[in-house]
Amino acid sequence: MIPIANPQMGQAEKDRVLDVMESGMLADGPEVRAFEDEFSDYCGTDEAVATSNGTTALHAALKGVGIGPGDRVLTTPFSFIATANAIRLAGGTPVFADIDPATYNLDPDAAEAVLRESSDEIDAILVVHLYGLPCDLDRLSELANEYDIPLVEDAAQAHGAVYDGDRVGSIGDVGCFSFYPTKNMTTGEGGMVTTDNADIADRTARFVNHGRTAKYGHSEVGHNFRLTSIGAAIGRAQLERLPSYIEARRANAERLTEGLSSTSLTLPVEPDGSTHVYHQYTVRADDRDALKSHLEAHDVGSGVYYPTCMHEQPVYEHIDHTAPVGERVASEVLSLPVHPELDDSDLDQIIDAVHSYE
Repeated sequence: MIPIANPQMGQAEKDRVLDVMESGMLADGPEVRAFEDEFSDYCGTDEAVATSNGTTALHAALKGVGIGPGDRVLTTPFSFIATANAIRLAGGTPVFADIDPATYNLDPDAAEAVLRESSDEIDAILVVHLYGLPCDLDRLSELANEYDIPLVEDAAQAHGAVYDGDRVGSIGDVGCFSFYPTKNMTTGEGGMVTTDNADIADRTARFVNHGRTAKYGHSEVGHNFRLTSIGAAIGRAQLERLPSYIEARRANAERLTEGLSSTSLTLPVEPDGSTHVYHQYTVRADDRDALKSHLEAHDVGSGVYYPTCMHEQPVYEHIDHTAPVGERVASEVLSLPVHPELDDSDLDQIIDAVHSYE
């Protein structure tokens, strides 16, 4: 079976972890600070704050830009539930606008319509660079500026993706990343907040460390959302290889697109000015479940990300929203293997299996 994901761990990760273990400093410490510095340099931001996972990165970033009880945050309905949950955990309420049918990202026109209708009630915009493809950050940044509200980038699936020459996570007021094992790079579990705003970075750093301002000095209620030094050690080694991972994912995606262009599937797009990093290679099929079963019978793994829009989840169904594009897309999407461990025979097998379904 060709797996949908295959996290890569090499000798460099093992050596760095061993160094940390031998140092005795397993929790937060210099290794984490070094990872923060290297990741901020990679993204092109002045600051970075490591966290325990992608959800805590989102939660902390929202607190960093001032989201709290009673605030409303405009976001996409088509993403992993953590996007909306982080808004709730920060004290806010998600407000959903529909997605673009080609990119699956937040539709700027739909976002603008929501802002026009309730501009005084929206306190931030949270965009998601879904599957590794940047959002239309020109339009969405313009809207954030017009309404004088912060723009938060959920880049949990988009490490290294580029929009108009800048890496995601460096364009909005604050960016958030996840290092879950199946992401384009990993720390085992971990997250990162990136920003050019020193005040946001300071508030975020305090929040992830019990509101701490000095040893045993605490100015506010915070959490223990810290990343471990072991996680940071893995992340530093993974970051060094991230460019090669992206290159392999993009090459595999190109092969898949060439091989599947004559099928009835709707294939991923890459708008001008955007560099897709293909955390997922996601297609759409009229009968997604039948295709998934057929691929499994031909030893090709696949995944559905995501089968239900967030506003249709029981935890959010009390929020009065509809998203017809998102709902249709959620019933049709299927992700095919695109990870760096695929070889030519794997890619041929995937393409042949799809063609045999057609």
